[in-house]
Amino acid sequence: MARKQLRRRRVLQLGLGALPLSLIGASRAMAADSPETTVYVSNAGSKDIYVLAMNRTTGALTLIEKTPVPGTDKPSPASLPMALAPNKRFVYAQLRSPPYPVSSFAIDHSTGRLTQLGVTPLIDQMAYLNVDRAGRHLLAASYVGAKVASYPIDARNIVQETPTQIIDTKPKAHCIYIDAANRNAYVPVLGGDEILQFKFDAGSGKLIPNDPPAVATKPGAGPRHLTIHPNGRWAYLITETTATIGTYAIDKEKGTLAEVAFVDTGDYNGKESAAASDIHVTPNGKFLYGAVRTTSSLHGYSIDPDKGTPTPIGTWPTEKTPRGFNIDPRSKFLLSVGMDSAGMTVHAIDQENGKLNAIEHYPMGAQPN
Repeated sequence: MARKQLRRRRVLQLGLGALPLSLIGASRAMAADSPETTVYVSNAGSKDIYVLAMNRTTGALTLIEKTPVPGTDKPSPASLPMALAPNKRFVYAQLRSPPYPVSSFAIDHSTGRLTQLGVTPLIDQMAYLNVDRAGRHLLAASYVGAKVASYPIDARNIVQETPTQIIDTKPKAHCIYIDAANRNAYVPVLGGDEILQFKFDAGSGKLIPNDPPAVATKPGAGPRHLTIHPNGRWAYLITETTATIGTYAIDKEKGTLAEVAFVDTGDYNGKESAAASDIHVTPNGKFLYGAVRTTSSLHGYSIDPDKGTPTPIGTWPTEKTPRGFNIDPRSKFLLSVGMDSAGMTVHAIDQENGKLNAIEHYPMGAQPN
């Protein structure tokens, strides 16, 4: 395929569930010949990745194939974490049972299909995977194991078995996020009520504690996921227990975080955890969204272009117990799945005000994540 065509391909990786074959229909597989945007969706219950073509105009999805994630006969509890390489040519996915295998897959850019390259056991089950901006290191956060790990990726684009580094954390490390400069990494630790701050050595793959090494949240907040605005100036955190969203200014030179403000979704009753789950900024930088599982809702915010602070624009129902969601590269659609509904809803994003409109519901496989 011509290089120009390859540059036009867009891929969207979701730690979500899977569309069943019966819904998509083999007769509609013509989209697999030349997908406009390709969506990768993980399914913990059936231990596979569904590859789907997405219509850039309507958001409609068509199944291309389902690819097994091998490595153990045991189930993958709760989720099947997955990471997309920055060059959009490789996907990494881990099963969360011993020997905690992570599979390396190559993406065919002409069809979106996956080819398995290798399987590598990791030290523990991971809640979150990420790949550094050069595509040479797999970084992972273990909720169960309370650790962060860095693994080299070799010239064949396969994760290597010997870790570069293992760092113990306070309980329940839940995410690891790398900035666009590939110089800084951030790890929300739910049980420690803190965000760890690291300098990242892209050559060695090692994480070096920044100064200060951590930023504290309110006690009991339960920091879960973090993302960074496309302009690199602000980071956004969602707290699982209290369902709040924090804005942090990023020091351009040091890479450290400074709290700016928090907004409250209103979903925390002061007793049980609200179970807020995921957070993303639209690629155009205009809007921010967060998901809360106990209320099965999506909260939307407009982002002040000068201050980075979010202003509420609405709350919308989505799939029951939304564990994860993602946004397409053109900021037009938000795709959300429910752990308990075994379904996915495609929401259209109003380009002027950021409001969501549910346009299609798709059944999922077991344990969409």
